[in-house]
Amino acid sequence: MGIFITFEGIEGSGKSTQIALLRDALLKQSCAVVQTREPGGCAIADQIRGILLDPQNSALNPTAELLLYAAARAQHVNEVIAPALDQGQLVLCDRYTDATLAYQGNGRGLDRHLIEELNTLAAGKIVPDLTFLIDLPAEIGLARALSREAALQDSSEGRFEREALAFHHRVREGYLAIAKSEPDRFVLVDGSLSVDLLAAEIRQRTLEFLDRKMVSQ
Repeated sequence: MGIFITFEGIEGSGKSTQIALLRDALLKQSCAVVQTREPGGCAIADQIRGILLDPQNSALNPTAELLLYAAARAQHVNEVIAPALDQGQLVLCDRYTDATLAYQGNGRGLDRHLIEELNTLAAGKIVPDLTFLIDLPAEIGLARALSREAALQDSSEGRFEREALAFHHRVREGYLAIAKSEPDRFVLVDGSLSVDLLAAEIRQRTLEFLDRKMVSQ
């Protein structure tokens, strides 16, 4: 069985940058690495991603949103994550089940028990071995995300960036609560650090974790 590492955080936290840097570092260590993301990660789930993140879909009902995330995850796990882990690979995923608890649970106010049931239905027994939560104030993260949109002149996946600041505060609080409840799995890192300093910390924490896993096997 392989190793499953996830990255979580609010909009603009730097997850996508850091997951790519960790992938490159692990490849230099001759690790067999698969990098993926949610929502998406495979053709069918990517089509669902288009619906979920399109700003034009502002009328999307929260329950419908939750069910779409579950559907995308079920396909993604079946098609990408589970096969890679079965082959003994190291899977890096940009967001996973914790994001649904934080966004649809804390952010939208949907029932946590229902979300957990849907997460289990979609993901089965596949849970992360290690999760990096890149934390920073919601104001900073949202400003970063909107600045990135402006620089790229692309808001095609910016539906959540259009949410009120209070929504992003709730999401951050949700993430911090989840991390506090599972300290053995989560590593909380400071998203306000420079890209290089944050990458170095994540790389070091990952290598230490992999060393411990090898010793315990």
